[in-house]
Amino acid sequence: MISATFIFMPGEFDARFHQLDGEIASYARQTEGYIGEDSWEDSKTGRVANVYYWQDETGLRQLMQHPSHLLAKQGQQAWLEGYQVIISQVLHSYGNQQLSAAAIGAAQNI
Repeated sequence: MISATFIFMPGEFDARFHQLDGEIASYARQTEGYIGEDSWEDSKTGRVANVYYWQDETGLRQLMQHPSHLLAKQGQQAWLEGYQVIISQVLHSYGNQQLSAAAIGAAQNI
């Protein structure tokens, strides 16, 4: 399983940001091998993390080439105070099965 974590500090969002954000999220869910996603916000700092999960890199590569994603990358300075993307290979996932996130059962369990 592959995860892509987009960590950012919000700036000023406008209508164009919200439009592109919605298009990107919608398209990500339609890419090949899409498993699920999570979102987190640090209430103290305002930092946000969006994590998408795929079976392999195919869907991630599709998302990276989508026109809305490319436009958002070009405009990020207008909307974000800073960002970082972390692409990871998930080796194992485990827990007590009380969470229903789609990605939890997708990785090889320990």
